[in-house]
Amino acid sequence: MSTANPLRQFAQKALSYPDWLSSKLLTWMFRWKVKLTRTVGLEILHTDLKSVTFRQKNYTRVQNHIGSVHAAGMALMAESATGFVVGVNLPGDKLPLIKSMNLQYVKRAQGDMQAHAWLTDEQIAMMQQQDKGEVIVPVTVTDAQQIEPVVCEMVWAWVPKKRRT
Repeated sequence: MSTANPLRQFAQKALSYPDWLSSKLLTWMFRWKVKLTRTVGLEILHTDLKSVTFRQKNYTRVQNHIGSVHAAGMALMAESATGFVVGVNLPGDKLPLIKSMNLQYVKRAQGDMQAHAWLTDEQIAMMQQQDKGEVIVPVTVTDAQQIEPVVCEMVWAWVPKKRRT
């Protein structure tokens, strides 16, 4: 039997409100848990708990030397989006851990950025059933022109929160 997941419970409650409010509530909660996302102004635009869309506005504080979102900002957004969908789908007694990130910057980004991450039903079932494991979480990162300037592969693992002796 799996333990209730407080992150999922909060997200489900937030989704019962109008879209504009649920987005603000989810963003607030995520920024509270992941402090760096508050610093850069990362936002959750939409989720159905199997997928999520994050946005990074092209604020001056997150820009690189050519005026686009910094490479580290794109990586943070992709990691956050994939971590969110993993986090809301794990049982409450499991701890999500990023295992690896592979990012290939292939084009120059322009304007605001979005990351869309999702899990399949099979991946979610595996996360619910296995005590520990890992999964490749698909994510696409696009800029204001709908160009994909970075190709990402995120591998997430999960382990029990408390080790058995």
